[in-house]
Amino acid sequence: MSDVRENQESSAYDVVVLGAGPVGQNVADRARAAGLTVAVVERELVGGECSYWACVPSKALLRPVIAVADARRVDGARQAVTGQLDTERVFARRDRYVTDWDDTGQAEAVKSSGADLFRGHGRIDGPRRVTVTRDDGARLTLTARHAVAIATGSRPALPDIPGIQEARPWTNRHGTDSSTVPGRLVIVGGGGVGVEMATLWQGLGSQVTLLARRRLIPRMEPFAGELVARSLTEAGADVRIGTQVTAVRRPDPTGPVTLTLDDGSDLQADEVMFATGRTPGTDDIGLDTVGLTPGTWLEADTTCLARGVDGAWLYAVGDVNHRTLLTHQGKYQGRTAGDAIAARAADLPVDDGPWGDHATTADQHAVPQVFFTDPEAAAVGLTAEQAAQAGRRIKTVDLDFNAAQGANLYADNYRGHARMVVDLDREVLLGVTFVGPGVSELLHSATVAVAGEVPLKRLRHAVACFPTVSEIWLFLLAAYHRDRT
Repeated sequence: MSDVRENQESSAYDVVVLGAGPVGQNVADRARAAGLTVAVVERELVGGECSYWACVPSKALLRPVIAVADARRVDGARQAVTGQLDTERVFARRDRYVTDWDDTGQAEAVKSSGADLFRGHGRIDGPRRVTVTRDDGARLTLTARHAVAIATGSRPALPDIPGIQEARPWTNRHGTDSSTVPGRLVIVGGGGVGVEMATLWQGLGSQVTLLARRRLIPRMEPFAGELVARSLTEAGADVRIGTQVTAVRRPDPTGPVTLTLDDGSDLQADEVMFATGRTPGTDDIGLDTVGLTPGTWLEADTTCLARGVDGAWLYAVGDVNHRTLLTHQGKYQGRTAGDAIAARAADLPVDDGPWGDHATTADQHAVPQVFFTDPEAAAVGLTAEQAAQAGRRIKTVDLDFNAAQGANLYADNYRGHARMVVDLDREVLLGVTFVGPGVSELLHSATVAVAGEVPLKRLRHAVACFPTVSEIWLFLLAAYHRDRT
Protein backbone atom coordinates (compact mmCIF):
# COMPACT_ATOMS: atom_id res chain seq x y z
CA MET A 1 0.00 0.00 0.00
CA SER A 2 1.48 3.35 -0.92
CA ASP A 3 1.48 6.14 1.65
CA VAL A 4 -0.77 8.36 -0.47
CA ARG A 5 -3.13 6.78 -2.94
CA GLU A 6 -2.37 7.77 -6.51
CA ASN A 7 -4.87 9.19 -8.99
CA GLN A 8 -7.40 9.87 -6.28
CA GLU A 9 -8.71 13.34 -5.47
CA SER A 10 -10.83 12.50 -2.45
CA SER A 11 -11.51 9.73 0.00
CA ALA A 12 -13.89 9.23 2.93
CA TYR A 13 -13.08 7.72 6.34
CA ASP A 14 -14.81 7.47 9.68
CA VAL A 15 -11.90 9.21 11.41
CA VAL A 16 -9.06 11.41 10.15
CA VAL A 17 -6.08 11.92 12.48
CA LEU A 18 -3.65 14.82 11.97
CA GLY A 19 -0.31 13.70 13.37
CA ALA A 20 1.28 10.25 13.48
CA GLY A 21 3.20 10.58 16.72
CA PRO A 22 2.40 8.37 19.71
CA VAL A 23 -0.75 10.36 20.48
CA GLY A 24 -2.19 10.16 16.98
CA GLN A 25 -1.28 6.50 16.72
CA ASN A 26 -3.21 5.75 19.92
CA VAL A 27 -6.29 7.54 18.62
CA ALA A 28 -6.03 5.55 15.40
CA ASP A 29 -5.48 2.22 17.17
CA ARG A 30 -8.53 2.63 19.40
CA ALA A 31 -10.75 3.76 16.55
CA ARG A 32 -9.59 0.84 14.40
CA ALA A 33 -10.20 -1.59 17.28
CA ALA A 34 -13.81 -0.41 17.27
CA GLY A 35 -14.10 -1.18 13.56
CA LEU A 36 -13.88 2.39 12.28
CA THR A 37 -11.95 3.30 9.13
CA VAL A 38 -9.05 5.64 9.84
CA ALA A 39 -6.74 7.91 7.86
CA VAL A 40 -3.56 9.21 9.52
CA VAL A 41 -1.78 12.26 8.09
CA GLU A 42 1.87 13.08 8.87
CA ARG A 43 4.12 15.76 7.39
CA GLU A 44 7.35 14.78 9.20
CA LEU A 45 8.53 11.43 10.57
CA VAL A 46 5.95 8.87 11.64
CA GLY A 47 6.54 8.51 15.36
CA GLY A 48 6.76 12.22 16.05
CA GLU A 49 8.89 14.33 18.34
CA CYS A 50 9.05 11.75 21.13
CA SER A 51 10.52 9.03 18.96
CA TYR A 52 13.24 11.06 17.27
CA TRP A 53 14.04 14.25 19.23
CA ALA A 54 12.66 13.95 22.76
CA CYS A 55 11.86 11.04 25.09
CA VAL A 56 13.54 8.19 23.23
CA PRO A 57 16.85 9.78 22.18
CA SER A 58 17.26 11.72 25.42
CA LYS A 59 16.85 8.59 27.53
CA ALA A 60 19.11 6.58 25.21
CA LEU A 61 21.79 9.24 25.71
CA LEU A 62 21.23 9.72 29.42
CA ARG A 63 21.32 6.05 30.38
CA PRO A 64 25.12 5.64 29.97
CA VAL A 65 25.68 8.82 32.00
CA ILE A 66 23.43 7.59 34.83
CA ALA A 67 24.79 4.03 34.68
CA VAL A 68 28.32 5.28 35.30
CA ALA A 69 27.10 7.55 38.10
CA ASP A 70 25.27 4.60 39.69
CA ALA A 71 28.40 2.44 39.51
CA ARG A 72 30.44 5.14 41.21
CA ARG A 73 28.01 5.07 44.13
CA VAL A 74 28.81 1.44 44.97
CA ASP A 75 32.10 0.47 46.63
CA GLY A 76 33.84 -2.21 44.61
CA ALA A 77 32.15 -1.03 41.42
CA ARG A 78 33.49 2.53 41.55
CA GLN A 79 37.04 1.20 41.43
CA ALA A 80 36.28 -0.39 38.08
CA VAL A 81 35.11 2.91 36.56
CA THR A 82 38.47 4.27 35.51
CA GLY A 83 37.84 5.81 32.10
CA GLN A 84 35.56 8.32 30.42
CA LEU A 85 32.39 7.65 28.50
CA ASP A 86 32.94 6.65 24.89
CA THR A 87 30.88 9.41 23.31
CA GLU A 88 31.01 7.83 19.86
CA ARG A 89 29.35 4.70 21.23
CA VAL A 90 26.88 6.75 23.27
CA PHE A 91 25.79 8.56 20.10
CA ALA A 92 25.66 5.25 18.21
CA ARG A 93 23.35 3.87 20.91
CA ARG A 94 21.08 6.86 20.42
CA ASP A 95 21.13 6.33 16.66
CA ARG A 96 19.99 2.73 17.10
CA TYR A 97 17.04 3.75 19.24
CA VAL A 98 15.90 6.41 16.78
CA THR A 99 16.51 3.94 13.91
CA ASP A 100 18.82 6.51 12.29
CA TRP A 101 15.78 8.79 11.93
CA ASP A 102 14.21 6.31 9.52
CA ASP A 103 10.49 5.91 10.18
CA THR A 104 9.87 2.91 7.95
CA GLY A 105 9.10 0.61 10.86
CA GLN A 106 6.65 2.97 12.51
CA ALA A 107 4.96 3.69 9.18
CA GLU A 108 4.47 -0.02 8.64
CA ALA A 109 3.05 -0.37 12.16
CA VAL A 110 0.44 2.31 11.43
CA LYS A 111 -0.59 0.61 8.21
CA SER A 112 -0.57 -2.86 9.76
CA SER A 113 -3.23 -1.66 12.20
CA GLY A 114 -5.51 -1.17 9.21
CA ALA A 115 -5.22 2.61 9.07
CA ASP A 116 -4.22 4.38 5.85
CA LEU A 117 -1.15 6.62 6.13
CA PHE A 118 -0.97 9.80 4.10
CA ARG A 119 2.32 11.68 3.99
CA GLY A 120 1.95 15.40 3.53
CA HIS A 121 0.76 18.60 5.19
CA GLY A 122 -2.76 18.16 6.48
CA ARG A 123 -5.02 21.19 6.84
CA ILE A 124 -8.64 21.30 8.00
CA ASP A 125 -10.80 22.68 5.22
CA GLY A 126 -14.14 23.22 6.92
CA PRO A 127 -16.13 20.78 9.05
CA ARG A 128 -15.00 17.16 8.74
CA ARG A 129 -12.71 17.90 5.77
CA VAL A 130 -8.91 17.68 5.60
CA THR A 131 -6.76 18.60 2.61
CA VAL A 132 -3.41 16.83 2.34
CA THR A 133 -0.67 18.52 0.30
CA ARG A 134 2.31 16.36 -0.61
CA ASP A 135 5.85 17.63 -1.12
CA ASP A 136 5.34 17.43 -4.89
CA GLY A 137 2.29 19.68 -4.66
CA ALA A 138 -0.31 16.97 -5.26
CA ARG A 139 -3.45 17.44 -3.17
CA LEU A 140 -6.01 15.06 -1.76
CA THR A 141 -9.19 15.80 0.18
CA LEU A 142 -10.18 13.50 3.03
CA THR A 143 -13.62 13.62 4.58
CA ALA A 144 -14.43 12.31 8.04
CA ARG A 145 -17.83 10.81 8.74
CA HIS A 146 -17.44 11.05 12.50
CA ALA A 147 -14.29 12.78 13.72
CA VAL A 148 -11.10 14.68 12.98
CA ALA A 149 -8.47 14.40 15.72
CA ILE A 150 -5.73 17.03 15.97
CA ALA A 151 -2.57 15.45 17.38
CA THR A 152 0.04 17.77 15.87
CA GLY A 153 1.98 18.26 19.09
CA SER A 154 4.17 21.23 19.93
CA ARG A 155 7.55 22.67 19.04
CA PRO A 156 10.23 24.62 20.92
CA ALA A 157 9.43 28.22 21.84
CA LEU A 158 12.31 30.69 21.57
CA PRO A 159 12.18 33.90 23.61
CA ASP A 160 11.90 37.22 21.81
CA ILE A 161 15.30 38.70 22.64
CA PRO A 162 17.76 40.58 20.41
CA GLY A 163 20.08 38.46 18.29
CA ILE A 164 18.48 35.10 18.96
CA GLN A 165 17.89 34.12 15.33
CA GLU A 166 21.42 35.07 14.24
CA ALA A 167 22.85 33.09 17.15
CA ARG A 168 21.35 29.84 15.77
CA PRO A 169 20.63 28.40 19.24
CA TRP A 170 20.06 24.77 20.03
CA THR A 171 16.60 23.56 20.97
CA ASN A 172 15.67 20.13 22.33
CA ARG A 173 16.15 18.75 18.80
CA HIS A 174 19.77 19.87 18.65
CA GLY A 175 20.23 18.69 22.22
CA THR A 176 19.27 15.14 21.29
CA ASP A 177 20.45 14.76 17.69
CA SER A 178 23.89 16.39 17.96
CA SER A 179 26.88 14.06 17.75
CA THR A 180 29.50 16.64 18.75
CA VAL A 181 30.24 17.57 22.36
CA PRO A 182 30.65 21.35 22.71
CA GLY A 183 33.41 22.49 25.02
CA ARG A 184 31.16 25.05 26.70
CA LEU A 185 27.37 24.79 26.62
CA VAL A 186 24.93 27.26 28.15
CA ILE A 187 21.42 25.91 28.75
CA VAL A 188 18.68 28.45 29.35
CA GLY A 189 15.68 27.06 31.24
CA GLY A 190 15.31 25.11 34.47
CA GLY A 191 12.40 22.85 33.56
CA GLY A 192 12.54 19.17 32.69
CA VAL A 193 14.29 19.57 29.35
CA GLY A 194 16.85 21.96 30.81
CA VAL A 195 17.86 19.78 33.75
CA GLU A 196 17.99 16.59 31.69
CA MET A 197 20.12 18.23 29.01
CA ALA A 198 22.41 19.70 31.67
CA THR A 199 22.84 16.24 33.18
CA LEU A 200 23.51 14.72 29.77
CA TRP A 201 26.02 17.16 28.33
CA GLN A 202 27.92 17.68 31.58
CA GLY A 203 28.21 13.88 31.73
CA LEU A 204 29.46 13.73 28.14
CA GLY A 205 32.22 16.25 28.84
CA SER A 206 30.80 19.73 28.21
CA GLN A 207 31.29 22.51 30.70
CA VAL A 208 27.62 23.29 31.28
CA THR A 209 26.17 26.51 32.62
CA LEU A 210 22.48 26.22 33.49
CA LEU A 211 20.50 29.46 33.74
CA ALA A 212 17.06 29.53 35.33
CA ARG A 213 14.75 32.43 36.15
CA ARG A 214 13.45 30.62 39.23
CA ARG A 215 14.02 27.31 40.97
CA LEU A 216 14.72 24.18 38.97
CA ILE A 217 11.86 21.84 38.05
CA PRO A 218 9.26 24.34 39.27
CA ARG A 219 6.27 22.01 38.82
CA MET A 220 7.60 19.58 41.42
CA GLU A 221 8.13 20.02 45.14
CA PRO A 222 10.90 22.58 45.85
CA PHE A 223 13.27 19.97 47.27
CA ALA A 224 13.39 18.20 43.89
CA GLY A 225 15.03 21.12 42.16
CA GLU A 226 17.29 21.78 45.12
CA LEU A 227 18.69 18.24 45.14
CA VAL A 228 19.16 18.21 41.36
CA ALA A 229 20.89 21.62 41.47
CA ARG A 230 23.24 20.43 44.19
CA SER A 231 24.13 17.30 42.25
CA LEU A 232 24.74 19.21 39.01
CA THR A 233 27.00 21.63 40.88
CA GLU A 234 28.95 18.75 42.42
CA ALA A 235 29.36 17.28 38.91
CA GLY A 236 31.01 20.53 37.79
CA ALA A 237 28.12 22.42 36.21
CA ASP A 238 27.58 26.11 36.92
CA VAL A 239 23.95 26.46 38.07
CA ARG A 240 22.62 30.00 38.30
CA ILE A 241 19.14 30.60 39.71
CA GLY A 242 17.35 33.91 39.22
CA THR A 243 19.17 34.76 36.02
CA GLN A 244 17.71 35.92 32.71
CA VAL A 245 19.21 36.39 29.24
CA THR A 246 18.52 39.81 27.70
CA ALA A 247 20.43 39.47 24.40
CA VAL A 248 22.46 37.00 22.35
CA ARG A 249 25.09 37.69 19.71
CA ARG A 250 27.19 35.54 17.42
CA PRO A 251 28.95 37.74 14.85
CA ASP A 252 30.93 34.83 13.41
CA PRO A 253 28.60 31.96 12.39
CA THR A 254 31.35 29.46 13.23
CA GLY A 255 32.52 31.21 16.38
CA PRO A 256 31.40 31.37 19.99
CA VAL A 257 28.12 32.84 21.18
CA THR A 258 27.87 35.60 23.78
CA LEU A 259 24.90 35.99 26.11
CA THR A 260 24.14 39.24 27.92
CA LEU A 261 22.56 38.61 31.31
CA ASP A 262 20.14 40.78 33.26
CA ASP A 263 22.89 41.92 35.63
CA GLY A 264 24.77 43.42 32.67
CA SER A 265 27.47 40.75 32.53
CA ASP A 266 28.38 38.66 29.48
CA LEU A 267 28.69 34.90 29.28
CA GLN A 268 30.48 33.18 26.40
CA ALA A 269 30.00 29.61 25.17
CA ASP A 270 30.52 27.42 22.14
CA GLU A 271 26.77 26.66 21.97
CA VAL A 272 23.64 27.88 23.68
CA MET A 273 20.46 25.84 24.10
CA PHE A 274 17.08 27.35 24.92
CA ALA A 275 14.72 25.08 26.84
CA THR A 276 12.18 27.79 27.56
CA GLY A 277 8.85 26.18 26.80
CA ARG A 278 6.77 24.97 23.88
CA THR A 279 4.37 26.47 21.36
CA PRO A 280 1.41 24.56 19.83
CA GLY A 281 1.69 22.95 16.41
CA THR A 282 -1.57 24.52 15.28
CA ASP A 283 -0.44 27.52 13.25
CA ASP A 284 -0.95 26.10 9.75
CA ILE A 285 -3.58 23.38 10.03
CA GLY A 286 -6.66 25.28 8.90
CA LEU A 287 -8.19 26.14 12.28
CA ASP A 288 -9.53 29.39 10.84
CA THR A 289 -11.85 27.41 8.53
CA VAL A 290 -13.82 26.18 11.56
CA GLY A 291 -13.77 29.37 13.63
CA LEU A 292 -10.68 28.73 15.74
CA THR A 293 -7.51 30.82 15.95
CA PRO A 294 -4.39 29.40 14.27
CA GLY A 295 -1.31 29.03 16.45
CA THR A 296 -3.20 28.75 19.73
CA TRP A 297 -3.61 26.04 22.32
CA LEU A 298 -6.97 24.31 21.94
CA GLU A 299 -9.48 23.90 24.74
CA ALA A 300 -11.08 20.50 25.06
CA ASP A 301 -13.51 18.74 27.36
CA THR A 302 -12.69 15.62 29.35
CA THR A 303 -13.21 13.40 26.26
CA CYS A 304 -10.79 15.67 24.33
CA LEU A 305 -13.64 17.07 22.22
CA ALA A 306 -12.54 20.55 21.14
CA ARG A 307 -14.51 23.51 22.42
CA GLY A 308 -15.62 26.39 20.20
CA VAL A 309 -16.61 24.26 17.21
CA ASP A 310 -20.15 23.43 16.16
CA GLY A 311 -20.94 19.74 16.35
CA ALA A 312 -19.18 16.89 18.15
CA TRP A 313 -16.51 16.06 15.57
CA LEU A 314 -13.22 17.86 16.30
CA TYR A 315 -10.87 16.47 18.96
CA ALA A 316 -7.73 18.09 20.39
CA VAL A 317 -5.41 15.45 21.78
CA GLY A 318 -1.98 15.58 23.40
CA ASP A 319 0.19 18.69 23.56
CA VAL A 320 -2.24 20.82 21.53
CA ASN A 321 -4.70 21.01 24.43
CA HIS A 322 -1.91 22.20 26.75
CA ARG A 323 -2.97 20.07 29.72
CA THR A 324 0.10 17.94 30.28
CA LEU A 325 2.89 18.09 27.71
CA LEU A 326 4.01 14.55 28.44
CA THR A 327 4.03 11.67 25.97
CA HIS A 328 2.46 9.14 28.31
CA GLN A 329 -0.41 11.49 29.17
CA GLY A 330 -0.90 12.26 25.50
CA LYS A 331 -1.15 8.55 24.76
CA TYR A 332 -3.66 8.20 27.59
CA GLN A 333 -5.68 11.01 26.04
CA GLY A 334 -5.38 9.32 22.64
CA ARG A 335 -6.78 6.06 23.96
CA THR A 336 -9.59 7.86 25.75
CA ALA A 337 -10.47 10.05 22.75
CA GLY A 338 -10.41 7.04 20.41
CA ASP A 339 -12.85 5.21 22.66
CA ALA A 340 -15.09 8.28 22.93
CA ILE A 341 -15.10 8.70 19.14
CA ALA A 342 -16.11 5.06 18.75
CA ALA A 343 -18.90 5.39 21.34
CA ARG A 344 -20.34 8.48 19.69
CA ALA A 345 -20.07 6.89 16.24
CA ALA A 346 -22.12 3.93 17.48
CA ASP A 347 -24.64 6.16 19.31
CA LEU A 348 -23.63 4.57 22.61
CA PRO A 349 -23.57 6.40 25.95
CA VAL A 350 -20.40 8.39 26.62
CA ASP A 351 -19.04 7.75 30.11
CA ASP A 352 -17.36 11.11 30.71
CA GLY A 353 -17.85 11.42 34.47
CA PRO A 354 -14.85 11.35 36.83
CA TRP A 355 -12.73 8.25 36.17
CA GLY A 356 -15.18 7.16 33.46
CA ASP A 357 -14.20 5.09 30.43
CA HIS A 358 -14.29 8.19 28.21
CA ALA A 359 -12.83 10.72 30.66
CA THR A 360 -9.24 11.93 30.99
CA THR A 361 -9.61 12.43 34.74
CA ALA A 362 -5.97 11.59 35.43
CA ASP A 363 -4.96 14.80 33.63
CA GLN A 364 -6.30 16.72 36.62
CA HIS A 365 -5.51 14.39 39.52
CA ALA A 366 -2.84 11.79 38.80
CA VAL A 367 -0.24 12.95 36.27
CA PRO A 368 3.06 11.06 36.70
CA GLN A 369 6.31 12.62 35.52
CA VAL A 370 9.97 11.62 35.71
CA PHE A 371 13.10 13.61 34.97
CA PHE A 372 16.08 11.38 34.31
CA THR A 373 18.58 13.59 36.06
CA ASP A 374 21.17 12.43 38.58
CA PRO A 375 19.46 11.93 40.99
CA GLU A 376 16.17 11.12 39.29
CA ALA A 377 13.13 13.21 40.18
CA ALA A 378 9.71 11.55 40.00
CA ALA A 379 6.29 12.79 41.07
CA VAL A 380 2.59 12.14 40.64
CA GLY A 381 -0.47 14.15 41.57
CA LEU A 382 -0.48 17.43 43.48
CA THR A 383 2.35 19.14 45.29
CA ALA A 384 1.66 20.40 48.79
CA GLU A 385 1.34 23.94 47.48
CA GLN A 386 -1.08 22.92 44.73
CA ALA A 387 -3.21 20.93 47.18
CA ALA A 388 -3.37 23.82 49.63
CA GLN A 389 -4.31 26.24 46.84
CA ALA A 390 -7.11 23.86 45.87
CA GLY A 391 -8.53 24.18 49.37
CA ARG A 392 -7.64 20.68 50.53
CA ARG A 393 -6.94 19.99 54.19
CA ILE A 394 -3.61 18.21 53.98
CA LYS A 395 -0.70 16.74 55.84
CA THR A 396 2.74 16.27 54.31
CA VAL A 397 5.07 13.47 55.34
CA ASP A 398 8.77 13.89 54.50
CA LEU A 399 11.59 11.39 54.86
CA ASP A 400 15.12 10.96 53.63
CA PHE A 401 15.70 7.66 51.89
CA ASN A 402 18.43 6.61 54.29
CA ALA A 403 15.60 5.42 56.53
CA ALA A 404 15.23 2.45 54.19
CA GLN A 405 17.96 -0.19 54.31
CA GLY A 406 17.13 -1.18 50.75
CA ALA A 407 18.13 2.30 49.56
CA ASN A 408 21.47 2.10 51.37
CA LEU A 409 22.16 -1.28 49.76
CA TYR A 410 21.23 0.15 46.35
CA ALA A 411 23.86 2.90 46.71
CA ASP A 412 26.40 3.58 49.43
CA ASN A 413 25.37 6.72 51.33
CA TYR A 414 22.18 6.89 49.26
CA ARG A 415 21.01 10.48 49.03
CA GLY A 416 17.37 11.18 48.32
CA HIS A 417 14.11 12.47 49.70
CA ALA A 418 10.44 11.48 49.58
CA ARG A 419 7.22 13.33 50.32
CA MET A 420 3.62 12.25 50.32
CA VAL A 421 0.70 14.68 50.46
CA VAL A 422 -2.31 13.28 52.31
CA ASP A 423 -5.93 14.41 52.07
CA LEU A 424 -6.86 14.44 55.76
CA ASP A 425 -10.60 14.35 55.15
CA ARG A 426 -10.51 11.17 53.06
CA GLU A 427 -7.13 9.75 54.14
CA VAL A 428 -5.97 9.13 50.59
CA LEU A 429 -2.91 10.34 48.77
CA LEU A 430 -3.10 13.50 46.67
CA GLY A 431 0.52 13.45 45.57
CA VAL A 432 3.87 11.74 46.02
CA THR A 433 7.37 12.93 45.10
CA PHE A 434 10.60 10.93 45.11
CA VAL A 435 14.11 12.21 44.42
CA GLY A 436 17.04 9.80 44.40
CA PRO A 437 18.88 7.21 42.30
CA GLY A 438 16.53 4.79 40.58
CA VAL A 439 13.30 6.31 41.93
CA SER A 440 11.64 6.33 38.51
CA GLU A 441 10.81 2.67 39.10
CA LEU A 442 8.95 3.59 42.30
CA LEU A 443 6.61 6.01 40.59
CA HIS A 444 4.01 3.62 39.24
CA SER A 445 3.20 2.33 42.72
CA ALA A 446 2.53 5.93 43.73
CA THR A 447 0.48 6.52 40.59
CA VAL A 448 -1.72 3.51 41.35
CA ALA A 449 -2.22 4.76 44.92
CA VAL A 450 -3.16 8.28 43.79
CA ALA A 451 -5.31 7.33 40.79
CA GLY A 452 -6.96 4.50 42.69
CA GLU A 453 -7.55 6.67 45.76
CA VAL A 454 -6.37 3.76 47.90
CA PRO A 455 -7.18 4.42 51.58
CA LEU A 456 -4.03 4.71 53.65
CA LYS A 457 -5.36 2.12 56.09
CA ARG A 458 -5.41 -0.34 53.21
CA LEU A 459 -2.19 0.89 51.62
CA ARG A 460 -0.22 -0.12 54.70
CA HIS A 461 -1.04 -3.73 53.81
CA ALA A 462 0.85 -3.39 50.50
CA VAL A 463 4.09 -4.80 51.89
CA ALA A 464 7.33 -3.69 50.26
CA CYS A 465 9.92 -6.38 49.61
CA PHE A 466 12.99 -6.30 51.83
CA PRO A 467 15.55 -4.99 51.09
CA THR A 468 14.41 -2.71 48.23
CA VAL A 469 14.22 1.03 47.72
CA SER A 470 10.43 0.60 47.88
CA GLU A 471 10.72 0.20 51.65
CA ILE A 472 10.40 3.97 51.78
CA TRP A 473 6.64 3.36 51.58
CA LEU A 474 6.74 1.52 54.91
CA PHE A 475 8.45 4.43 56.63
CA LEU A 476 6.27 7.12 55.03
CA LEU A 477 3.05 5.37 56.07
CA ALA A 478 4.38 4.57 59.54
CA ALA A 479 5.35 8.21 60.04
CA TYR A 480 1.88 9.36 59.00
CA HIS A 481 0.05 6.95 61.31
CA ARG A 482 2.43 7.67 64.18
CA ASP A 483 1.72 11.39 63.91
CA ARG A 484 -2.03 10.79 63.73
CA THR A 485 -2.21 8.76 66.93
